[in-house]
Amino acid sequence: MIKNIYVILFCCISFFTFIFLEIRRKIMFSTYGYIRDKENHLILILFLIMLLVVVPVIIMTMYFMFKYNENNKNKKYCPNWNSSYIIESIIWIIPIIIVTIFSVISFNTTKSLDPSKYIQSNRKTIEINVISLDWCWLFIYPDYKIASINEVAIPTNTTVKFNITSSSVMNSFFVPNLGSQIYAMPGTKTKLYLITKHSGIYKGMSSNYSGYGFSNMKFTLLAFDSDSKFLSWINILKSSKTFLDNRKKFENLQIPKINRKKEYFSHVYPDLFENIINKFHCK
Repeated sequence: MIKNIYVILFCCISFFTFIFLEIRRKIMFSTYGYIRDKENHLILILFLIMLLVVVPVIIMTMYFMFKYNENNKNKKYCPNWNSSYIIESIIWIIPIIIVTIFSVISFNTTKSLDPSKYIQSNRKTIEINVISLDWCWLFIYPDYKIASINEVAIPTNTTVKFNITSSSVMNSFFVPNLGSQIYAMPGTKTKLYLITKHSGIYKGMSSNYSGYGFSNMKFTLLAFDSDSKFLSWINILKSSKTFLDNRKKFENLQIPKINRKKEYFSHVYPDLFENIINKFHCK
């Protein structure tokens, strides 16, 4: 029996060690942005705190199995035992302390990771207007008066401010490797600040069901590690022969389409983003 207890204890410790190392590995190799880094840090802290509950329970289980085993000649028979202040204190005080710690950490982290909260960096903030359509994403660079469909580019270590709205139904703007997601709602502008630490190609998506073509409503986020690469991408858009320079062209763009390929527009008519928001408001 004692041998079996040691085997079970060994298996439990191995299991939780594996889980801890796997979570740590995921965190080490999937942290690409400021927000995602903070979220992963929170998950790791909460996991370690939870071990303060799980590990003692496993140890106590092993201890009781050993103590009240029929082969234990030193066991004490207590038929009239009915309460213990020590046990009652442990099973109530420890959970209260843990829940309190959970609450404080979660509250502070959630407050600090407010998507609309500015993220400080040493570089000039880049502003991008995002409009969700059926079923694609339109990205507008107001400073350059250019736009793209299903592809967006940003430089690394630079604060990026996304102004997000929808021209149809509600969607959710989400780049999993960078962290926060936020809703794109008709008639409303939501803000999302992000910073990516590493260059690369990131996948973006809508995480909110919005109809038949929702599953293909994805985009590519290009993160460049130098201004020259970013400006080269900007110049590619500026050289496009396609324009989004009047309301009629935008209405054609709104026609629902599945698997829409990336498109570049070298000119976007002014106030397009604000007009999309205002069309849902009563005059």
